[in-house]
Amino acid sequence: MMNGYLAIDIGGTFIKSGIVNEAASISKLNKTKTPETLEGLLDAIDRLRETHCEVRGVAVSCPGAVSESGEINGTSALPYLHGPNIKQQIEDRTGLPVFMENDANCVGYAEIWKGKAQGNKDALILVIGTGVGGALIKNGTVHKGANLHGGEFGYMLIPADSPSGYKTLSDTGATGALINQVALRKQYSTVELTGEAIFINAEKGDKVCQQAISDFYRSLALGIYNLQYMYDPEVILIGGGISARDDLIANINSKLEDILSGLPGSTVKPNVETCEFRQHANLLGAVFGYMRNISPVSN
Repeated sequence: MMNGYLAIDIGGTFIKSGIVNEAASISKLNKTKTPETLEGLLDAIDRLRETHCEVRGVAVSCPGAVSESGEINGTSALPYLHGPNIKQQIEDRTGLPVFMENDANCVGYAEIWKGKAQGNKDALILVIGTGVGGALIKNGTVHKGANLHGGEFGYMLIPADSPSGYKTLSDTGATGALINQVALRKQYSTVELTGEAIFINAEKGDKVCQQAISDFYRSLALGIYNLQYMYDPEVILIGGGISARDDLIANINSKLEDILSGLPGSTVKPNVETCEFRQHANLLGAVFGYMRNISPVSN
């Protein structure tokens, strides 16, 4: 008897997998180091398929701009993903239908399915990590755009002290940007720092860390303000590791209030919340994408 879907999240460091059923329950979670070659990746997926022979299909979350045909455009930490038709190769190996989607879009699917975007026609997901990614939800579904760049909010330009006068939101409002700024100001190597350590040091009174965090939140608030007035979503949901911080939304709202106070014509304050799902969002979202696009069921 077929029992659920094999969900796979391909990351730059690890591959996570699990069996997800149509009630969004996850079992048989597994994590292994990401192989260094495409053949190694396909072998790893083949082994997962052999271990879980009862599944009805394979749902894959991965970096990059995923086309409907199964090719992954753009760039990522795994260069071997870009070029060949990965979806077709997984189907050939497993003998099962495969759904493949960009990792940030999978976060969006998870929030549509069982998260805080349920029932919303228009919502945005901001996934904050080394860079800034996201998903654009339009009429209750993920909107990928003409060039598969819908939700690539990290490319947004933000005023900055630079030769050009601007940087991208990924360069200013991501955890990776925060680490880079502190490393530059303290003349440290970025390998010596983590985002968590920066927040801890700021709480202990480190002025450099405090200022870098303030700048980080301001850039993030500027991006959120722009997105609100470009798209006017019902809610903007924040995902990524930083969403675990209890003070995240309060700090974003504080910066948004500063921005709005100087713009009397701006009367709409963004409704910002954290995502419902964190570490397993990509697995859940990939399966919901499969259910919507390959095997429609009542959901």
